[in-house]
Amino acid sequence: MKALSDYTPARVQLGAAGGSLPAKPLLELRLAHARARDAVQFPLDTTSLSREMSQRNWISRGLHSMARNRTEYLQRPDKGRQLDDASAAEVLRYKQPSPLTIVIADGLSALAVHRHTVPFLEQTFQCGLSAPAGPVWLVSQARVAIGDHVGELLKAELVIVIIGERPGLSTPDSLGVYLTWNPRRGRRDSERNCISNIHAQGLSYDCAAAKLVFLAKEAQRRQLTGVQLKDTQDQLLS
Repeated sequence: MKALSDYTPARVQLGAAGGSLPAKPLLELRLAHARARDAVQFPLDTTSLSREMSQRNWISRGLHSMARNRTEYLQRPDKGRQLDDASAAEVLRYKQPSPLTIVIADGLSALAVHRHTVPFLEQTFQCGLSAPAGPVWLVSQARVAIGDHVGELLKAELVIVIIGERPGLSTPDSLGVYLTWNPRRGRRDSERNCISNIHAQGLSYDCAAAKLVFLAKEAQRRQLTGVQLKDTQDQLLS
């Protein structure tokens, strides 16, 4: 019979040593905690990310939220949801209406963004998502709702935000994707769809890309996202 730990990366059946954990799982726990803390502080390098994208003939532009640094970003979530004035002016240079806008945000793990965004986007475009007409926007010190501000300025129909998720003790580099129809500041989380847990031990690029393409096409067809839009892809294939 297999142990429960054979079925999950979660910390189960660790054993005991007196009133504490055995040395090995205790040290592994401390290492995972240190990696999670480091991931939160890891800076987004928009220059290297732009270089990766230009090698694939993708246009990108760097932006910044109203949070001036990581400390302010963590203490003032509201400032991570809006662009600073210079970035808003940069977006307005591309003020023609856009059916689709893609925003890359560091979130709470820029490490996840650097490791997964480019190969995930490659898979997504191969699965049938049309590349946006304008730039891919790379936003530092940003939260999910930053896409609402970018999309509002561009009068986008649909915004896709790819963001580093909160690091956990199982993985520090999990990527999340959020879709919002008719983005504008003040949108509620219930008006978005989320694809979560994209990383090497989680949701694969193939599976996540298929889900994103399905939801994006359904959002454009039905002109909505959120609790009214369900991921019924598996039901259609069965």
